[in-house]
Formats: sequence, structure tokens, C-alpha cells
Amino acid sequence: MRKIGLVGGISWVSTIDYYRFINEGVNERLGGLNFAECLIYSLNFGDVQDKTWEGSFDLLLNACESLKRSGVEAIVLCANTAHLFADQLEEKIALPIIHIGSETAKAINAAGIKNVGLLATVFTMEKEFYTKKLEDYGLNVLVPAKKETRDYIQLTLKEELGRGVIAEETKARYIKIVNELIADGAEGIILGCTEIPMLISQADFDIPVFDTTKIHCQAIVDYVLS
Repeated sequence: MRKIGLVGGISWVSTIDYYRFINEGVNERLGGLNFAECLIYSLNFGDVQDKTWEGSFDLLLNACESLKRSGVEAIVLCANTAHLFADQLEEKIALPIIHIGSETAKAINAAGIKNVGLLATVFTMEKEFYTKKLEDYGLNVLVPAKKETRDYIQLTLKEELGRGVIAEETKARYIKIVNELIADGAEGIILGCTEIPMLISQADFDIPVFDTTKIHCQAIVDYVLS
């Protein structure tokens, strides 16, 4: 079994899901008392917020280097937005990074979908680092058209979901936003922030929903057992 390093804490709430899904996945495949051999470097999300995502490269690099010194064979960034620096980090630390965008794109292609809606942090929705990765796999990515809608998603991710707070009125608003994306032509929806699956899921919609946390964790399990 390969040892992996998880850069978590962004947020700690979704890092718990990573730890659970990876261990459940390994145990499902191997049975008995077999679970993943992994290390977690949990960042203080407040430090990331203080530096802003664009200023957080050194924080992520330090976490990756610490994990590398501990003998891991691959790195996992437990947040979609952290993949802003995935290519640079991979080059700097000379270890593979299991990329959440690439794995999500593969899952969408396997479902035979081309037009897909994306819900994520403002940074992930508005910058090219993530949407370009999806487009490289032949996908057409739709995000909420109104800036105020994208800002609302950002606010609730930071002030509610990132703190583990689930509100019914927020869920209702998210469902409305997804339905607007469907009206704009989305054939599937990417839950492109690892906290969003806490709020909405496939059960809420008739079109395919792509939970990036679960997709990422499945790819991680495949790597660990390869």
C-alpha cells in the first residue's frame, strides 16, 4: 500500500470526510482491518484567509514539504481552490499530486456529459486554473451568471459550511441556483467545493451531480492500492 499525504484544514470539516471516505474505500477493497496509511497536515484556515488564496503558496508548500519529509509517495490537496497551485507545487516537491479537477473531468466524461454547471468558491468559479482544467477534457463549464449569486455562494461557504453550519434557507437558495444553471443548459452539476456536499446532493436533483470530494477520494484509493 502506498502512503499518501493530505493537506487539510481547508476546511477541517471537509478534511474529516476525506479521512473517512479514503479509509472506507480501502477497507471496502481489502477487507479485514486494512485501512489507508496516510498523514494529514492540517493548516489553520485563518492563516489562508489572512494571506488570501493568491498569497498562500508558501503555506501550502511548507505543508507539502513536511509531508514529503515524512515519506509520503503522493500529495492530496483537500480543497478545490487549493489546486490553484497544484502544478507549481507538484514541480517544486517532485511528488505526484492527485488532481481533483482532472479526476472530476474524467468522471463527467464517463457520464457522457459536455455542458456542466459549477458551484464553488468565487476564486474557483472566476479564475481559469480550475475551469481551464475541465475545458482541457472537452467540457463546457457554466457558472452562475450574476456576480451577486457567486458572492452569495462564497459568503455561505465561508460563514456557514466552512464552520459546519447547515441552514435550510441556504439549501433552498442553492437548489434555486442549480435550477438556474439547468435552465442555462447545464446537463450536470459539479459540487466544486468540498463543503457543498454537506448541503446538497444527488438526492436533490434529477440530473447527474458530481461530488468532487467523493470523486477525489475514489481516485486516491485507486492510487493507494495501485
